[in-house]
Amino acid sequence: MKNKWRILKILATVIIFGLLLSFSLKRFNNASMEKVSVNMVYPANKEKVYFIDEKNVRNFISKSNPTGRIGDIDIPAMEKEMNHFPSVDSANVYLNLNGHLNVDIVQRVPAFRLNRDGLDFYVDDKGNEFPISKTYSHPSMLVQGDVKRGEYVKLAELVGKIDKDDFSRKYFIGVSREKGGYNLLTSDGHYKVEIGTLDNIELKVKGFKTFVEKFLVYQQPDKYSRVSVKYDNQIVTTLNPYFEENDSIITAAGRELEKIPALAEKKAAAVLKAATKKPETKPREKPKIKRKVTADAKSNVTPTRKKAEAKTPEKPKTAATTKPKTAAKPAIAKPKTETTPKKKATVKIE
Repeated sequence: MKNKWRILKILATVIIFGLLLSFSLKRFNNASMEKVSVNMVYPANKEKVYFIDEKNVRNFISKSNPTGRIGDIDIPAMEKEMNHFPSVDSANVYLNLNGHLNVDIVQRVPAFRLNRDGLDFYVDDKGNEFPISKTYSHPSMLVQGDVKRGEYVKLAELVGKIDKDDFSRKYFIGVSREKGGYNLLTSDGHYKVEIGTLDNIELKVKGFKTFVEKFLVYQQPDKYSRVSVKYDNQIVTTLNPYFEENDSIITAAGRELEKIPALAEKKAAAVLKAATKKPETKPREKPKIKRKVTADAKSNVTPTRKKAEAKTPEKPKTAATTKPKTAAKPAIAKPKTETTPKKKATVKIE
């Protein structure tokens, strides 16, 4: 019996608690939304932007909930729609127990401003496009040309490196995309810095910085029209044809270039002449046979044959056939004896 009373007490308590809870929830849902808190969250490593303000968010909430009652707020739908705002990176909507609606918004920070086909829009570091605002303009680097969507992230990294370096931020004010690659626009002078692709950006910027500090600071800023750092370990400059001091250099270079076709023609003619010229061939000499002539035959040789034999040169004797000549012994001079005249014999006859 006691167990039954306990069960009845528990059931009565649950029913009463449920009635009170439903009554309080109904009252809570019918209550008006008294307070709306809009918090603009700015990450520590990013700049503050003002593409969307608190007034815009409040207007959107009032349109989403025209009755103003807490029970009519569709928080998931409201949060999803806020995340689709062009300039909003993320949105978080939640309701407190006291009936206060809280909205936390993180805005997109432009990495650069792109001008393509006559249209201007911003691009963030994640590669997301969003339109420019009528009420706020963020200072960012201008990029011109036909930039593909797949290159947004690398281009954002390039702009970020330029913004972090004092030297680069001072010299570079924009980026242009041409057929040959990317060019950096400079504030000092009328030249472009050609970087080609977006690879090895740090090395290319470092090379240009060295070129400026070691050489370009001592030159007129209008002397060059292009400085190329897209090649490995070398810098190529292009003279400005409208700069007066470059007239003599460009004229001399033009004259040298005019000589190239003439020199090429001469070289081609010399090669052709050498190819068509026949090599001179010397007639072979017939081998001469040396005959042994006896003493009797020599006497019968005619004078004409003797002359012919005298004209024909003898072949040089080779080392195998010629015998080394022995040195002639010096003749020993014999002492001359004085010859006394012999006396004639005389015969005495007595």
